Amino acid sequence: MAERAGGHGEVRPEARPEEGGRGFELPLLLFAGFRTVIDALHRELAEQGHPDMRPAYGYVLQAVGVQGATASEIGRRLGVSKQAAGKTVDRLEGLGYLERADDPADGRRKLVLLTARGIDVLRRSAEGFDRLRAEWVRTLGAERVRALEDDLRTMAPDGAFRLDVAAWFNG
Repeated sequence: MAERAGGHGEVRPEARPEEGGRGFELPLLLFAGFRTVIDALHRELAEQGHPDMRPAYGYVLQAVGVQGATASEIGRRLGVSKQAAGKTVDRLEGLGYLERADDPADGRRKLVLLTARGIDVLRRSAEGFDRLRAEWVRTLGAERVRALEDDLRTMAPDGAFRLDVAAWFNG
């Protein structure tokens, strides 16, 4: 049986009481938790001198990594074209997070490298994520947070920690 929602003609399946909720709520709740953490982190980063950082930029900085990468490599890691990666690299270079340099191993290639500002924002992000996790522990308790993380690791396939999130959402 289905129920009408809000008189807008939407039909949603009824919740199964034995399961405790509706199926469509699970991804929405997971996304809401994700957004809560990411939005809080970016508020902190703005207060700490990084007001131009956007969630997608963090994925790009991670794709560049400590060794640097070419625009093609960044695009592959993010699941976008070399041109799309290049545009974001240009933006982050303009903001002082990245720089381009000749590749010492191959003079025909340009490497994209993290600047001191790029390293700083990654360090602050890691510290911020630790603080935000600690808030979850204070609110939910250490056992529940650990269990949640363990359960998500169980349900997420191997390789789920991918950098192509922005491309996945956009495409």
